[in-house]
Amino acid sequence: MPITAALIGGGASLLGGILGGRSAESAARTQADAQERAAQLAAEEARFRPVGITTRFGQSAFQTGPDGRVSGASYTLDPALRAFQDRFMGLAGGGLSQAEMAQQQFAPLGQAGQGLFGLGQQYLAQSPQEAAQQFMAQQQELLAPSREREMAQLQNRLFNTGRGGLSVGATGARPSGAMGLGAASPELEAYYNALAQQDATLAAQATQGGMDQARFGAGLFATGGNLLTQGLQGQTTALGPYEAYLAQMQALEGLGQQSLDIGSALGGRIASPSGANALLQGGTSAAQSRFAANAYNPFATALIGASQNPQFTTALARQFSGSNTGPFVDVGGAGAAGSDALAQYGI
Repeated sequence: MPITAALIGGGASLLGGILGGRSAESAARTQADAQERAAQLAAEEARFRPVGITTRFGQSAFQTGPDGRVSGASYTLDPALRAFQDRFMGLAGGGLSQAEMAQQQFAPLGQAGQGLFGLGQQYLAQSPQEAAQQFMAQQQELLAPSREREMAQLQNRLFNTGRGGLSVGATGARPSGAMGLGAASPELEAYYNALAQQDATLAAQATQGGMDQARFGAGLFATGGNLLTQGLQGQTTALGPYEAYLAQMQALEGLGQQSLDIGSALGGRIASPSGANALLQGGTSAAQSRFAANAYNPFATALIGASQNPQFTTALARQFSGSNTGPFVDVGGAGAAGSDALAQYGI
């Protein structure tokens, strides 16, 4: 197959592309390694580095694993505070026992409240009108014996004075048609008028008594509710001593924990996210800058440029075909140099 200028140009272009691709691959690998190293440096700069702290109230300690990362943290409370905690713990146990007995201690309040509820229901079982009627009937029952004795004594006096049959003061029918007053002696009329006034007073008292009974029944409910509330509040308040002792233990624990908090805060300040970001950006930028220089292959560029030069490819084709006529005759030296360059890039 005759070697033509087109064949030589295509081969040179292909060889230049291969050499350029290998250089670009090597440059990309170098860039990736540099970026990975920059990321490692940045991560190390931003790593949390806690500091052990000793205060008047406690001492903190941090444990790290083989990789240097924090794997645990603890703090030790000052012995004096620990002794205070133990004393409060004993008091808290007594306070909890007291709270446990509170339900039994305040049980009578609940029982009394339930009793008042039942009594209030009895008083409220009647309406105010029914209570007034009952009150009126009871009062008249109490007055009946004395009224009967007074009536008997009055009749005896009238009989002894000979005026037992005297009847005066009768009135006619009312305009409404109701009957008027019947005739009676003045003594009997005074007696019955006194009874009427007494009954009117009792009726007013009965009305007030009915309303008082309803209010009294409602008051019994309110009093019973207050007793139940006091019982529940007493049981809740009984937890007060236990909660107070527990709060003191927690406060002492917080004093010891300050060493751990301070050490963690210092570790957060030592870690530098801004410095880590600067390292990462700087390393990435440097890797990108070196990529163009590492990817450049002068021999590949020369081959691609020569493949695009028709005079060079024509002269080289004549050289390989045995014809020395042309402007480029002596290419043997160039051929030797090209072989050395190809061997340098593994071609």
